[in-house]
Amino acid sequence: MILKNKPVLIRRILILVSFIIVAGILWNTYIFFQEFKQEERAKMEIFAEAVSEITQNSLKDDLSNLSLKIISNNLSNPRISVTVNNVMEAQNMDEEKIKDSLYLKRKIEQFAKENKPINISYYDDQLKRKVDLGVLYYGDSEALNKLKYYPLALLLIIVLFAAVAYFFFSASKASEQNKLWAGMAKETAHQIGTPLSSLVGWAEILKTENVDPQYVKEIEKDIDRLQTITERFSKIGSIPKLERLDIVQETKDSYDYLLTRTSKLVDFTFEAPETPIYSEINAQLYSWTIENMVKNAIDAMKGKGALLVEIIPSATFVKIQITDNGKGIPKRNFKRVFQPGFTSKKRGWGLGLSLAKRIVENYHDGKIKVLKSELGKGTTMQISLKTVV
Repeated sequence: MILKNKPVLIRRILILVSFIIVAGILWNTYIFFQEFKQEERAKMEIFAEAVSEITQNSLKDDLSNLSLKIISNNLSNPRISVTVNNVMEAQNMDEEKIKDSLYLKRKIEQFAKENKPINISYYDDQLKRKVDLGVLYYGDSEALNKLKYYPLALLLIIVLFAAVAYFFFSASKASEQNKLWAGMAKETAHQIGTPLSSLVGWAEILKTENVDPQYVKEIEKDIDRLQTITERFSKIGSIPKLERLDIVQETKDSYDYLLTRTSKLVDFTFEAPETPIYSEINAQLYSWTIENMVKNAIDAMKGKGALLVEIIPSATFVKIQITDNGKGIPKRNFKRVFQPGFTSKKRGWGLGLSLAKRIVENYHDGKIKVLKSELGKGTTMQISLKTVV
């Protein structure tokens, strides 16, 4: 039991470790972002002090070289200084755009949301009070803006990685299930083959005995039927051999077989062109598909109603339509009816239409769908196959 659960345990550990690593990267990125933001604010506060010092010293004609150097070298953050007289001065911004006062007002609102404005002031010794010079609004530097979107990019990469991993595991699981179904089908064919060989022998013995020939004939029909079923199961999971065959005749053969083995309460109708329509098909698998779809239609009518099998040719495709007047299919289930295990019957595996879809689309490169359906009135299923000359 432990060995069986080992792959699941390993996957869970990998997912947990990946989550911890991602959470660690995001947390460290957030911390670094905040530290970087604090450093930029400290630089802007120094810039505000330099502006204040230059303004104060300019009154004394004694300018500080250090303050001038601080102001001239601060080129990373876009900023707007607004004086007490409502005079705006922008730096590190587009020279053409800053000529527009409305643009500057919008940027001031943006900067105020990004960072808390800094008051520019100095203490006047003569007046013995603080003198306000204005307010400094500043935005994040280009480097900080890039860093701001780094976690989003990382999350996007993680989501893409998770999606790829999910599809990989889903495809792997589906492949395992397909191998399992194929293995079961081939094993079923193998198991049927042994008693079938015995039945063939017993049928030959009965011919030599004083037995009604009609009984032997019926037994041989059932033996032929079992051989057909065995061939069908043996082809699941392998690439079937396709032959150029007449769709009209192949469909008619399946129709005739079902007609003699179905309740007389079902009114069968077959409509097809009189001329042959050729397509590359495997006779046994195609017959299996038609039988599954017809039986499904009969079940939908609860064994009583009208059923139409119609063949409609077109330029490059031939369409085989099976119409019943059963209970119908809700529109939301048009695609779900082809999923393995989906069934509306109390007793059923939900594999008939799923198998039909696999045979038509995977083995014959065709299409199968619910063409139309109305609750309480019936359903039309359609198979489309490519025609050949």
